[in-house]
Amino acid sequence: MHIAICGNIGCGKTTLAKMLSKHYNWQAELESVDNNPYLSDFYEDMPRWAFHLQIYFLNSRFNQIKRIRRSNKTTIQDRTIYEDAYIFAANLYKSNYLNDRDYQNYLALFESMIEHVQAPDLLIYLKADIPKLVSQIEKRGRDYENAIRLDYLKNLNQHYKEWIDKYKDGKLLVIDVNNIDYVANTEDFAHIVNKIDVELHGLFSQ
Repeated sequence: MHIAICGNIGCGKTTLAKMLSKHYNWQAELESVDNNPYLSDFYEDMPRWAFHLQIYFLNSRFNQIKRIRRSNKTTIQDRTIYEDAYIFAANLYKSNYLNDRDYQNYLALFESMIEHVQAPDLLIYLKADIPKLVSQIEKRGRDYENAIRLDYLKNLNQHYKEWIDKYKDGKLLVIDVNNIDYVANTEDFAHIVNKIDVELHGLFSQ
């Protein structure tokens, strides 16, 4: 099975993916952040590096999906290929960081790839408001993330809301993480696991 976690920057996707991987003994496909050659440049100069960054992420995510589908293990994925197009590229285009020519080129490539992609069996959306995102981003202390603007995070959250509201590609579990701390509190993590178990039993019985 393919489980995926989605959500805005700083919502806790990677941490939760690692914890669930350990709890369920699932294989984890994590987002390539530390080895990303464009991320630091992007936050310094978004118009110049937006297209390069999105192509890098799109290719990385497509390769993840190919590995997931080849594997006979249940895999949990940190962020989806849909977010690359429907959230991040769309937001960059609407914010004038991606010009029309590059955006149309990007969408054509995405449409070619998506024909070969199956949706996750379960999509877990971590819903977080701006104060929570900012707090977590500051806590992890990545230098290049200091340049992230609040309006950028707000616009991404709006795109997530619109996408999640219309999501029909598979089972969806929305978890509001604003007032929980599943790293520090075992009860909070257990609550998430219980919610996932309910969804998984439904999948197994199909």
